[in-house]
Amino acid sequence: MSKNKSADFTTGNGEVLSTSGKLIRWICSIVLIIYSFITIFVLAITVMDSLKTQTDLVTNFVGLPKAVSFSSYAAVLGGGEFLRYFKNSVILTVCGTAGCIILSAMAAYGIARYKFKGKSFLTGYFMIGMMVPVQVSILPLFIILRNLGLLNKLLGLILVYISGISMSCLIFQKFFRTIPTALEESARLDGCHDLTVFFKIILPITKPVIFTMALITAIGEWNDFYMPMVLLGNKNVTTLTLAIYRYIGQFTRYMSESMAAVVITLIPIIAIYFAFSSQIVEGLTGGAVKG
Repeated sequence: MSKNKSADFTTGNGEVLSTSGKLIRWICSIVLIIYSFITIFVLAITVMDSLKTQTDLVTNFVGLPKAVSFSSYAAVLGGGEFLRYFKNSVILTVCGTAGCIILSAMAAYGIARYKFKGKSFLTGYFMIGMMVPVQVSILPLFIILRNLGLLNKLLGLILVYISGISMSCLIFQKFFRTIPTALEESARLDGCHDLTVFFKIILPITKPVIFTMALITAIGEWNDFYMPMVLLGNKNVTTLTLAIYRYIGQFTRYMSESMAAVVITLIPIIAIYFAFSSQIVEGLTGGAVKG
């Protein structure tokens, strides 16, 4: 009688991994390292090219700049139009993200805590919303905004961003179910209204999840190109992504300016990520620990 023996490995957390599990972990690590290296390399090339003169950039696209020059940044920021595009992107991202997080959190709390007819249907509806590509809904959105007089206006696109609550709602709903109901019951016994319970007790507990979902949502809205291209045709409401597209459209003429514009666009997202990285990690792991 033969016995099959398989080598097991124990991680630092006490988790036992088989040989195949360790191999899969190594493959995933190698893939992530390669992807990170490519991303950092492309980012470094972009930053270096933004610090080159036009002549240096044409003859030395990949290498270090022969002389550091901020003329590209001065050209991009000096016109005034780029600052307006920056302001439009900030307004869209801040308002769209805040509205999306508040709406999705309230909807998820209602689904997770209250019993009503159609509860399972709503959950399935939000799951379907994650599967439907945005290109399918762009024509109805265009017609609705046109009929409401919100086409080519920031408010119209903000409302579209706020309505994209499918993923946030599902994640909040999962997290709310891990919170003991005793907290809310004791607050109601003290005379707190449902809204008071939600905003003063539940939301502070979900702060890590809020930070995580806010960053994911903000990155998507900040980098969005398709929606602004279709719904914002007016030059006064142009976003940074559309402005960069116009620079790249004349890349041979504005090569260094294009690189500088990309770097300026990346700075806010990178700064926010490093400022709230601990809350983001806590939000990603908190639900698993509580579950």
